[in-house]
Amino acid sequence: MNNTATNSTPCPTVRKQIGKTTYIVRVHFSETAKETMEDKIKRLLRDEVRKM
Repeated sequence: MNNTATNSTPCPTVRKQIGKTTYIVRVHFSETAKETMEDKIKRLLRDEVRKM
């Protein structure tokens, strides 16, 4: 797997094993984001509820 990070700061990672497969998720945040993570989650939940 290629590492495409452009800076040397390590990204936070989450490691989850499901059965015999291990998933590693690297997290990064945009420095130019216009909404907070809380606002984004609320927006995503509202959109999901509207689809139901």
